Amino acid sequence: MSRPNAQSMKPATAAKKLDVYLPATPAEFQQNPITRGELAALQADPPQWLQDLRKNGPHPKNLVAAKLGVSIAGLARGGVTEALTTEQIDALLEEKPDWLVAERESYQEVLREQRRLKAVRAERSGQE
Repeated sequence: MSRPNAQSMKPATAAKKLDVYLPATPAEFQQNPITRGELAALQADPPQWLQDLRKNGPHPKNLVAAKLGVSIAGLARGGVTEALTTEQIDALLEEKPDWLVAERESYQEVLREQRRLKAVRAERSGQE
């Protein structure tokens, strides 16, 4: 799949850059190093398997957390340890279990505090 002298990356790294769950990718993708050129080609013109994975999942934890509006740690506290499909994510958003409501509130509070601290730092650096 790749030239021996071309700069390549492990499939796990390529999957992370493509925002897909590695175990859900085709075997050929999982078993071969990916060159930067191949990665760029996948990003520019995604094959059907990549389009399907991005649309339907299963999605990696970072995307699951983002779609649910919680942190990755919040997923773990809520008992979500596996990759979820878009359908499963939508079902959780519809059901609104108690853990999800609490984690979303907590995450929003963390984000508000981060924005406040960033503003304070910006104000301080502007006064110096």
